[in-house]
Amino acid sequence: MDSRSSTGKKRFVMSYRAALCLCAACLLLSCGSKTGSKGKNAKTTIQIKGSDTMVNVEQAWAEEYKSIKPDVNIEVSGGGSGVGIAALEKGAIDIASASRNIKVEEIEQTKKNTGKEPREFVVGFDALAVFVHKDNPLVRISFEKLSGIFIEGGAITRWSQLGVTIPGVKDDRIVLVSRQSSSGTYSFFRERVLHKKDFRLGSLDMNGSKEVVELVSNTKTAIGYSGMGYATEDVKMLCVAIHESDTAIPPTVENTLAKKYPLARSLLMYTLGEPTGEGKAFIDWVVSKAGQAIVKETGYVPLVAADLPSRSAGLPADSGK
Repeated sequence: MDSRSSTGKKRFVMSYRAALCLCAACLLLSCGSKTGSKGKNAKTTIQIKGSDTMVNVEQAWAEEYKSIKPDVNIEVSGGGSGVGIAALEKGAIDIASASRNIKVEEIEQTKKNTGKEPREFVVGFDALAVFVHKDNPLVRISFEKLSGIFIEGGAITRWSQLGVTIPGVKDDRIVLVSRQSSSGTYSFFRERVLHKKDFRLGSLDMNGSKEVVELVSNTKTAIGYSGMGYATEDVKMLCVAIHESDTAIPPTVENTLAKKYPLARSLLMYTLGEPTGEGKAFIDWVVSKAGQAIVKETGYVPLVAADLPSRSAGLPADSGK
């Protein structure tokens, strides 16, 4: 055999063995990293995405849960109920939060994409409040009047048409403050008040509930809708009636739980199938006494309201007729 050929073969064998050793070393390092991720310093991340209405309470849950379970990170982001459900459809998040119910077509798309059916959890309640500026003398409003204000082609465009004179205002044209179309709040208001008809063109569509309230608080002629948990001293929450002849009901904890307030709704979480592990532990904690105490503290309505005071910031003294 040619010595050069023999030498070449030896080099090939040595190179092959070296490559095998290198691969084995990399594999061991890789396995060691994965094993380490399950050790003492392991951290679990639960991603929640969706309802802007629920961002406040979710962030409060995340902070409190971190003090209980330091190794569990809760990542919260908004964008709207539709955005959260779309992310769940793709299996991109752990929990979708929503201020509206998931649609049949969204359930089917989730099952098609992931092979799992969404599991729904009611984690609290909310009263969708109608906000006006604190200087606006209006106290009550009906669905009929709200529709006349917000619906495309509606006849009500000025406060004077409602018998309202706002102090210090020369131009009393109503400024409409709404939400973006991916919002569950938008969908709920459109379905409940406008009977699924279109909003009037020219409304100012905000990305979040907080932004709605902030704009109304800075605009004397504005009217908008948002979760009652976002109320401030600079706005007023109107009492609401379905029909003009009905007694208008204020958005309170008691009226929401008693199903008297006509714009009450559930706050929801959706998972891919039955949650397990840390995901299940977190949702169990959310619906527990500790989690529901945070629901109350952040201005929403807990699942059980025994011995709870009313949420009355920004409410008129009485509902009136």
